[in-house]
Amino acid sequence: MHFLIPPMKRLLHRIWQAVREWCGDSAYERYLTCAAKLDTKQPLSPAEFYVEQTNRRYSRPNRCC
Repeated sequence: MHFLIPPMKRLLHRIWQAVREWCGDSAYERYLTCAAKLDTKQPLSPAEFYVEQTNRRYSRPNRCC
């Protein structure tokens, strides 16, 4: 019966990762991965990244009103 534990653990990990992707919680980790591939000299700190994302999200006109 112990042979079922690793596949179940992997499945739960994949589900957790999908939830994090869906709600945007993993955005900073994805940014760091991309910054490493592009050889960015100094990536943004988590706080700077949050401010940048917030500015980008709310600087565009929306259809409300």
